[in-house]
Amino acid sequence: MVPGLTAATAAVALGGAVLATASPAMAAGRDGVCDSGEFCYYFNSNNNGSLSDFTGSVADYGAKQPSCYDFKSAGTGKGVCVKNNAASVWNRSGKTVRVYFNSRYGGHSQDFAPGARGNLDATLKNQNASHQFLGSTTPPPSGCKTDGTNSKAPSSILVYRVSQRRVERVDFRTYVKNVLPNEWVPSWPRESLRAGAMAVKSYGWYWAMHSTRKTSWGACFDVYDTTSSQVYRPGSATGSTSAAVDATWGTRMTRSGAVFQAQYCSKPTACGAWRDGEWLSQNGSRDKANAGWSYSGILKYYYRGIALS
Repeated sequence: MVPGLTAATAAVALGGAVLATASPAMAAGRDGVCDSGEFCYYFNSNNNGSLSDFTGSVADYGAKQPSCYDFKSAGTGKGVCVKNNAASVWNRSGKTVRVYFNSRYGGHSQDFAPGARGNLDATLKNQNASHQFLGSTTPPPSGCKTDGTNSKAPSSILVYRVSQRRVERVDFRTYVKNVLPNEWVPSWPRESLRAGAMAVKSYGWYWAMHSTRKTSWGACFDVYDTTSSQVYRPGSATGSTSAAVDATWGTRMTRSGAVFQAQYCSKPTACGAWRDGEWLSQNGSRDKANAGWSYSGILKYYYRGIALS
């Protein structure tokens, strides 16, 4: 198996459509720099210590390495999980951002207007579990519902965190950004990553609309966080993969007007159920991108009868 192509042996097909981040155009992704368009936590008060930058809402940061969102930059606290460890913030986004005491946007909260810097209040200091960009999207649906349609991507997706035995509702843009680097190699050429962003988005989008899955204790979910669906690791987004998601955000990939479960794996011989016109080769997308193909050309070569709009 090619490093990073963890979906290659998955029995469940992975999807493909256009997914891209709704983060502001100037944001560079989670790189430990508080760029324009981002919301940033600091390990210490008064915007000191290591920082962790975000381009969208996060319902649960995770509580332990290697899967948690962590502080990225140099300074005190680097590598520590953000959950229950932040002391101050800088909101460089154009939206008011609300910090919550509980995961999934619950409990005591504190709002930070665009441009605001400040310390978390006494209740939230080192007790922060989620944050939400306000005014950019409608509130995520509750329960088992999705607000996704064939013409509108879901605002969130239900992810079964298998090793932690819990289901999380994850902002859909955040989900895609933290899947792509685990399914495509971040150093691969730009057009390959863009084709991958389309595939990752379409798979999640399809299952958000069609899943009837339930855990052993009866909780509904859309996708696993493993190769049974797509590998999702909070905090794993990279600059190159996030840029690919952003660049394709405005594009939909459909067949006969519907978002479809576009499947992929490393190469045809690695897919037990490979069918021409239905599967995309990850290695093939790399090779074609190196040969000068565009991401749209790559997608149309592998997926028969699709439309990009």
